[in-house]
Amino acid sequence: MATSINKVTLLGNLGREPEVRNTASGTKIVNLSIATSDSWKDKTTGERKERTEWHRVVIFNPALADIADRYLKKGSKVYVEGSLQTRKWEDNNGQEKYSTEIVLQNFNGSLVLLDGRGDEAGFSGGSSDAGWDSTPAKSTTSAADLDDDIPF
Repeated sequence: MATSINKVTLLGNLGREPEVRNTASGTKIVNLSIATSDSWKDKTTGERKERTEWHRVVIFNPALADIADRYLKKGSKVYVEGSLQTRKWEDNNGQEKYSTEIVLQNFNGSLVLLDGRGDEAGFSGGSSDAGWDSTPAKSTTSAADLDDDIPF
């Protein structure tokens, strides 16, 4: 039995083009910047408020990295599942810095493309022979359906 769980689920939009780089061995690594937003109606003024959070996502899974490189662009709506990792590094002045990222590893991550050319597909770093599974990712909920007046 697991004593802890490290799992992050995000549904948001890419804030910039995917950043693709290759390791010395030729493995593709993709960095994404995903925005998630909360909106609500202020109870006292009645005006609409919104807060946006930005998330760093790193894809180490070669199959998912290739999909992200080929199909994602700024503004794309994506669903990702991965684990939270914090890494320590030194800046140019020698000062220690920390970065916390959502990481999609070989068998521990999912990427679902939620918009595109009409044939949405989901890709997961599961245990299939190809390294990813293609599944439909249809959504029947629109943004208008989610806009309600919940008092909290």
